[in-house]
Amino acid sequence: MESLNRMATELVDEAIDFADELTIAVHALEGDAAVLDFGVDVPGAVEAGLLATEIQTAGLATVQTKLSSVAGAPLTHVELSTDHPALGLLCSQKGGWELSVDGFEGLGSGPARALVAEEEIYSRVGYHDAADFAVLTIEADELPEQDVASHVAERTGVPETAVFLPVYATASVTGSVVAAARAAELAAFRLSELGYDPISILSATGSAPVAPVADSEAAAIARTTDALAYGGRVHLTVEEEFDRFEEVTSIAGEEYGTPLAETFDDADWDFSELPVEVFAPAQVTVDVVGGETHVFGDTHEDVLAESFGL
Repeated sequence: MESLNRMATELVDEAIDFADELTIAVHALEGDAAVLDFGVDVPGAVEAGLLATEIQTAGLATVQTKLSSVAGAPLTHVELSTDHPALGLLCSQKGGWELSVDGFEGLGSGPARALVAEEEIYSRVGYHDAADFAVLTIEADELPEQDVASHVAERTGVPETAVFLPVYATASVTGSVVAAARAAELAAFRLSELGYDPISILSATGSAPVAPVADSEAAAIARTTDALAYGGRVHLTVEEEFDRFEEVTSIAGEEYGTPLAETFDDADWDFSELPVEVFAPAQVTVDVVGGETHVFGDTHEDVLAESFGL
């Protein structure tokens, strides 16, 4: 397969070419790295969020919206489907690069992670990218400056002129859309963390509601997590049976049963203090090829209605 970063760069070029239509703002930094504002100083947009997700998955997923409902209210949902879960979701889409550079804080996702490939998932999948470009999508409430681009260039081994940084705030239309597209990724990652071979996950489809944009980053993080933990639905097709499929679903409904803002606040927003099982989709179907079909978990529309203010 072609380099993940090279495939993502083609999508970045599309974003730049249609920046006005997508309501994206493009900035060149001193070293000629490109910052693409998908939703920081601009409000973001649904189409921008879909393209940002395609960039995160290096084009290995089909991403689209549909109109469904939560507690009887029509709401946009995002559906993502991929036949390359290990590469597209775990080696690319997952938010695994914590950026802390001279006061800038952000969470990096996308194929640039595969150029560094220090996370355990890369050894499990057996993938390490080699490319002349680095595409790192950043979730942050401010745009990165030159020092961030220099850091990314140094870590990935590419020149600064070849660094592309799409950026969005969680509290933006783009942020809500991108978050809703993570249901399948959370399921695949949870299954991998439980010890299942990620290569044996053949396909993944996920759906979740797009949370209303909150008035702060903290509130947006809580709402978008609710959208997944209480409303995310996933269908996985896998090769091998496993005795821990049930643990792929979120325990939020069982453990808390209320919007997660208060839970996060009680933990001082230190997610390491919370059970990792919270960060997972609400409901999962697992099809074992030639074997059983398992269904676990359930959605909780009453909690979503409270979280979303419906």
